[in-house]
Amino acid sequence: MNIREVAKIAGVSTATVSRVLSGSVPVDAKTESKVRAAIEKTGYYPNSHARMLGSGKSNTYGLIVSDIANPFFPELVKSFERLAVEHNQEVLIANTDYHPERTEHCVRRMLEHKVDGVAIMTSEMAPHLIQILSKRGIPIVFLDTGTVGRLISNISIDYEHGIDLAINHLTSLKHREIAFVEGPRDLKSATIRRDAFVSSLKRNGIKVAPGFICQGNHGIDGGQRAMSELLALPKRPTAIMCSNDLTAIGVLIAAHVAGVRVPQDISIVGFDDIELSSLMQPALTTIRVSRTEIAARAFEALYGAAHGGIEKGINYTIPSELIERQSTGPCPPKSVRKA
Repeated sequence: MNIREVAKIAGVSTATVSRVLSGSVPVDAKTESKVRAAIEKTGYYPNSHARMLGSGKSNTYGLIVSDIANPFFPELVKSFERLAVEHNQEVLIANTDYHPERTEHCVRRMLEHKVDGVAIMTSEMAPHLIQILSKRGIPIVFLDTGTVGRLISNISIDYEHGIDLAINHLTSLKHREIAFVEGPRDLKSATIRRDAFVSSLKRNGIKVAPGFICQGNHGIDGGQRAMSELLALPKRPTAIMCSNDLTAIGVLIAAHVAGVRVPQDISIVGFDDIELSSLMQPALTTIRVSRTEIAARAFEALYGAAHGGIEKGINYTIPSELIERQSTGPCPPKSVRKA
């Protein structure tokens, strides 16, 4: 079957069928319904390569993430792909696994497939790779790491507000001995979260006690190791803020193994609000960042540049909010704290 037969059955022109398939120009609902019915009847599948040759666009967006196994990313990928399907676009997904060589391979794949734009939802991206994409006039949107410019947009997460919400919540429960488990120090987003924690404590008149900032790796195992270090301190914290939820889950597991009760003996707060955080025992208090909104803003930036002719980049800010669950409680009295 070909497009002419679809047009004949639907009683429309081949141009109308093309418009329905590409979504480039609005078609009235009745006509589109007839075309869709004809496509289903004939079993016609458009040749995407031929469409690209005719329009100069691949109708494909690249989506690069750091680690598809990290629960933060699947919801983002799912939401981005849903929007793409709604706009008759395809998505080429790549996973860097935090390796520079793999990142370069991901960018090369995007160029080979002649994508119409790339959403770079990773922690870092080498400048020369950005230049490669920019020189080819490919729209780009970053997560936290981009500088807005021509065809370049950036999505910023409001980490400072989120950390402030968490610290204000803990201080309202009379906690002042608050520790922090940070992420990898070579990740910009992890550094922003750590600095926001220190600043928030300062605003609350609290100094960071010796040993109260522990190194993590944004994984469960890193949270477990950090918790072991904190529990070994001469003076333990009464509350722990974590750079992300996986870290907080590791801290929670280590507390259970050590016989430390949460939240009676120690309170724990995460960041991101991945689905798993609500399933823990106790359920994790955390800072929610909407991956659905991140995906929506990323798609909006790319689609606007590729199909709307919007060359000026945009800086989007994603808000954060406190989700209070059962892993936080009042600061325990000094008389019952375990040394």
